Amino acid sequence: MSEDFVVPDFGSSESSGRHLAIICSKGNLDMAYPGLILANAALGEGVQVDLFFTFWGFDMIMRDRADEMAFSPAGNAAMRMGNVRMPQALAPAPGMTGLATRMLKKQIADLGIPTVPDFLEQIVASGGALWACKMSADMFHVTEEDLRDDLSGIINAATFIEMTDGAQILFI
Repeated sequence: MSEDFVVPDFGSSESSGRHLAIICSKGNLDMAYPGLILANAALGEGVQVDLFFTFWGFDMIMRDRADEMAFSPAGNAAMRMGNVRMPQALAPAPGMTGLATRMLKKQIADLGIPTVPDFLEQIVASGGALWACKMSADMFHVTEEDLRDDLSGIINAATFIEMTDGAQILFI
């Protein structure tokens, strides 16, 4: 789908010299987008971006899971349906996760924001790098064949720390 993406040109191919490293550790739909939005914004400003996926963040880069990420309202006291705060007693009710996920995906689509897999493809096309955590891969019995084709590699945490020396690091 990369032919659908427009990679911004801000008049200079030179890097700003800044570096942002984002550790993506969550597999919920609502926790995937903050890192993707920040990575995309940083790339637009000429910042080098490395995304490191660990633990449940693997759902974002798994071929068979990325399109099925969900949003659960259970335990989310800020959950709203329009302008009305949803009572927490309703959150664990059968079907609420599916309803909340459909609502969130619709709101995201209505804003023209890409799906998680398409957003990751756009980030790579803009120069960002995607890295998978070796310990998480070993723990979940995941191989490179299970992951996106545009993944830069499976590396251990120490390698990621070394390669992002001096970077601004965000843990999500």
